[in-house]
Formats: sequence, C-alpha cells, structure tokens
Amino acid sequence: MLVHPQFDPIAVHLGPLAIRWYGLMYLVAFALVWWVGTRRIAQHPGVWTRKDLEDALFYGILGTILGGRFGYVLFYKFSDYLAEPWKIFYVWEGGMSFHGGMLGVIFALWLFARSRRQDWLAVTDFIAPLVPLGLAAGRLGNFINAELWGRPTDVPWAMVFPNVDNLPRHPSQLYEFALEGIALFLLLRVYSMKPRPRGAISGMFLIGYGCFRFIVEFTREPDSYLGVLALGMTMGQWLSLPMIAVGIGLITWAYRRERKAA
Repeated sequence: MLVHPQFDPIAVHLGPLAIRWYGLMYLVAFALVWWVGTRRIAQHPGVWTRKDLEDALFYGILGTILGGRFGYVLFYKFSDYLAEPWKIFYVWEGGMSFHGGMLGVIFALWLFARSRRQDWLAVTDFIAPLVPLGLAAGRLGNFINAELWGRPTDVPWAMVFPNVDNLPRHPSQLYEFALEGIALFLLLRVYSMKPRPRGAISGMFLIGYGCFRFIVEFTREPDSYLGVLALGMTMGQWLSLPMIAVGIGLITWAYRRERKAA
C-alpha cells in the first residue's frame, strides 16, 4: 500500500509571492500546448504560423479559465453560488470544471476563427491534438494537491491520502493522467497523421476524452456535495455522455460529407 507524499501546495516562494503547484501546472499545460503546436506547424507547413498559434492560445487560455470557472458554478455548485453570487469571483478558493473549460475553449476558438475568417472546424481539428498533454499536466496538479482522490479499493497500488482518511484508495488522478493525457495524446497523434475529413479529428477528441473520463469516474470518489446521481452515475459521467454522442455524430457527418463530395 502506498501513501501520498503530501506535497507542499506552494512550489516556490518569491518574497511575499507564493506560487502554487496547481497554478504552475496550468503554465506547464499551456507551454506544452504551444510546444506540441509548433511541432505540428513544422509537420504541416503553410497551414498555420506561430503567430496564429500564439493568438489561438491566447483565446484558448481565456476560454479555459472563464469556461472552467463558470462551468464549475453551473454544473457543480449552482445553488451555493446562487445564494452568494459574489463568490463566483473567489477563484483563489478553487473550483474548475473540465467540461466547462472545454465549452469555453470551443466558443473562444469560434471567435478566433471568425476574427481570422477561417473555418471553425479546421481550427478545432488543428488544436485538438495539442490539448491532451496539457490535460496531463493538470491531472498531475490534482495529484500534487491530493485532490479529486479515488474510491476505496484493495488493489496492490492503492494509495492512502492522509488529508482525507486512512483508507487505501484508487490514485484516480494518475489514471486520468495516463488516459486523458498520454493515451488520448497518442490516439490523436496517430489518427491525425493521415488526412481526415474536416471535423473528424475534433470528433475523435470528444469521443476519446468522453470515454476515458467515463471509465475513470468508476474509480473516482464522487463529489461529496453531489454524490452518485441518476442511474448510479456521477456528474462527470453524465457530462461525458453528450461529448461521446456529439463526437460520434461529428465523425459520421464528416465522413458522409466527404463521400458526397467525392
């Protein structure tokens, strides 16, 4: 049985300024997206420039932060924030939602595409393979913070989180790191190596993330203020189902459209 090392949540002290690991992981995530993007530009010259990538990343950062925060408010603690709406802006207290952040990024990239008079799905197809390594960094931040822990288990690699209790639990943050981060990155990298119809890569991202998140949720402790919802599923699973459905629909539409045009 393993024991979580209980990292200090503050990575670096710069005088009165304290830089937290979770915030640092966000910076690492955006840096990884930029790095993978520059590699993708080199492999597909003439389609995007570094200036395009930097501008899209700026839009994406805003979409991630605003969408992630408001998604958390809407999906997870709506009644609490409805009673005290000013606390929506208390971002230092934590509270971000991936699904909200994804919606925020989708809208931000729509604005980016419109401002550049580019095709929206062509933009999302380029960006989608860049995202998983950033997600991996975020899940490492969850693990360092000892948050979003797993359900009790007796598997050999079970981990005790002393900040929670003394029960051995699934290190579900590391499962998400492996699936939503590394596995999804490899899946999209392989899938995007060949030309695909417009929208197909974006659809594969939605299917891949939705399926991986749905699976991991079986090992992740449900949020205490929500618990298990209808049909024995968690909020994360309910939010992932529409992702999978939209992804399947998008890929189906993309390939049918390509066949009709042939």
